[in-house]
Amino acid sequence: MGWFDSLKREKKETRAVVEAEKETASPVAVAADDDNDGIDVEDIQVIEREPVPAPPEIEDQSRVVPLKTLADKKPVTHVVGQTKVVAIINQKGGVGKSTTAINLSAALGERGKQVLLIDLDPQGNSSSGLGIEKGAVRYCIYDALLNDVALDDIIIPDVSPGLDVVPATINLAGAEVELVSEMARENRLKDAIGPMRGRYDYVFIDCPPSLGLLTINALVAADKLLIPIQCEFYALEGVTKLLDSMKRVKTRLNPSLDIFGVLLTMSDTRTTLSRQVSEEVRKYFGKLVFETSIPRTVKLSEAPSFGQPITQYDPAGKGAQSYVELAKEVIARG
Repeated sequence: MGWFDSLKREKKETRAVVEAEKETASPVAVAADDDNDGIDVEDIQVIEREPVPAPPEIEDQSRVVPLKTLADKKPVTHVVGQTKVVAIINQKGGVGKSTTAINLSAALGERGKQVLLIDLDPQGNSSSGLGIEKGAVRYCIYDALLNDVALDDIIIPDVSPGLDVVPATINLAGAEVELVSEMARENRLKDAIGPMRGRYDYVFIDCPPSLGLLTINALVAADKLLIPIQCEFYALEGVTKLLDSMKRVKTRLNPSLDIFGVLLTMSDTRTTLSRQVSEEVRKYFGKLVFETSIPRTVKLSEAPSFGQPITQYDPAGKGAQSYVELAKEVIARG
């Protein structure tokens, strides 16, 4: 009986040694026990552990190509007339505001106009959709609104032929709260845009999907409104609130404010719903609705991921041709 107790103690001590070696040693100890009667020290095999690969080198994010400044802008070859400031606005999200801001601006620029696009949406879709690396942006529209930085120091020139951009970054997300305590908070964007008049044919403002202080700033700064309306069931929902806000701003802050045009977006003439919504919008707004409507195409969705307007990404496609026709209508309306 004493002999069996001694054998059990030896096996327990052996197990303890093996477990300790597993935890502390760099080689891995593997016990081979063919007899299934416990672990014998003589049967232990040592297998070398594979070396752990070194982690890949992390790229230095600070090494970003600097963006162009206004000093790098190509000279303007035509006489700029009266500047038209147009806010692209709809409190409903996902109706094509940023898509229209990017592609209409680019189409007008390619037709020889000088265009300034101001990204007033904290999401910054118009900036990223034109290939602007936000990590390289020194100043954005936030600095113009709250730090009195001139747009001359913020503008990124010639992002596309004839198109300059005032970018937005995530800093703009806090502007709504910070503007509350500022003096003349509704006029901040108007004051910033003032020196741009006479230098650009068109200034477009890509507005956020809300009726907060940023949107109010756009309403005060703009001469006209361009309202994209999606050809879907909820198209007209919320537009009445937008029109009510427009009337209040027009009465108290900006008497010249009016609707420049209504644009039907994401149109699919193959569906009855799209045709019915189009008819209702045209019946409600009349001649304010552009003859051109923007179709729902995959290429329009793909273009922002390549940092290009649709007129460059897919110039022969339906989306590009629609925005070219829209640009002609905008020019014709004056």
